Amino acid sequence: MKVLIDPYLRGNPAAPASAEKLEPDAIAVTHGHADHLGDAEDIARRTGSPVLAVSEVARFLDRRGVLSEGMNIGGTFRIADVSFTMTRAIHSSDITVTDPPTCGGDAAGFVIDDGIRVYHAGDTALFDDMRLIGDLYRPDVALLPIGDRYTMGMREAAIAASWIRPHLVIPMHYNTWPRISQDPAEFREMVEMLCDSEVVILEPGDSLEC
Repeated sequence: MKVLIDPYLRGNPAAPASAEKLEPDAIAVTHGHADHLGDAEDIARRTGSPVLAVSEVARFLDRRGVLSEGMNIGGTFRIADVSFTMTRAIHSSDITVTDPPTCGGDAAGFVIDDGIRVYHAGDTALFDDMRLIGDLYRPDVALLPIGDRYTMGMREAAIAASWIRPHLVIPMHYNTWPRISQDPAEFREMVEMLCDSEVVILEPGDSLEC
């Protein structure tokens, strides 16, 4: 199954892909900010793919005629043999594609399990329940934001990796703009000092087989 998470492509200076060429089976949206809700609506309209999101974002999309599946923190939704469990994230979540912005409920992360468990933290600060996410879901892969300013920075993300203990850690949400500029090689060194997880640094457009 092809799952698209937070598809922000148009207007993204780092995006190598075109929204018009993507054919996902499902779209997961962590919160309502424009750089995460992004192109989800247009892609869902074109492909008929359902959008999985917190209830407030899902209702917003429903009202605009987009197939969506509302969820909330701790709940699980299944498509075929793939499960999507919504996890907590600490972040704001206004829906900013409207003027004025509207309430987008809570920001979230996802644990997606198709036999390989992937934890996408969404935009978030470090929080103690990440220990529980590690203990309960035992992710094989964790995608963690490191950009600082709007999310946790590298130090906090390295601590998160040591709490979650995935096999692989992929840093995300950095270097899109100068204000979230970070050196992922430095993040790798921080993680290596704290745990045995392997840090995989992906450039936009790169792929990884697990």
